Amino acid sequence: MTQSAHPEAVPTPPARSPHEVTLLLNAASAGDPKASAELLPLVYEELRRLARARLGAEAPGQTLQPTALVHEAYIRLVGDCDLQWNSRGHFFGAAALAMRRILVERARHRKRIKHGGGRRRVELNEDAMVAEPPPDDLLALDEALDKLAAIDDRKCRVVMLRYFAGLSIEETAAALEISPATVKTDWAFSRAWLHRALADHVPTDD
Repeated sequence: MTQSAHPEAVPTPPARSPHEVTLLLNAASAGDPKASAELLPLVYEELRRLARARLGAEAPGQTLQPTALVHEAYIRLVGDCDLQWNSRGHFFGAAALAMRRILVERARHRKRIKHGGGRRRVELNEDAMVAEPPPDDLLALDEALDKLAAIDDRKCRVVMLRYFAGLSIEETAAALEISPATVKTDWAFSRAWLHRALADHVPTDD
């Protein structure tokens, strides 16, 4: 199933204990669609809370550290509960999608209040997004990821887990239940494909 970074708005979910989150993850990994549907808004709200707290404690103009937030959200929501990697993979899949959505929302807001300044090409030389890119860069990457997902959803999911959630090759393989060699191939292809797509991207002023 193709993952979109622009799902419909959902009501704020109630707080869950680490034990409840663990049960939800186990159910999602077992194929329960209701559990999977509950997972994204839960992780999204936790990441939003963490992002607001981080930005509120910093000087104006500071940026987010996406992968650090994703892993902090895991600790806060799951705690030290023992999870198999297929269940943890469901968490990080939801977290990567939620983090991308939050970053896109912030980029659109920042672009509305600040115009000009030029644009530099997004570089995917790092294995994880350790710092928040400039708004135009992030929005161009978001658009390119939608196009990649339409071509090959698995490759897009590899990028999401590697770049937005900061998972290693081995962790991504376990999360997607594919081999590390396949992840390496998908990651190399996707980075080259995204570089070409971003190089051809024409920024807009909207």
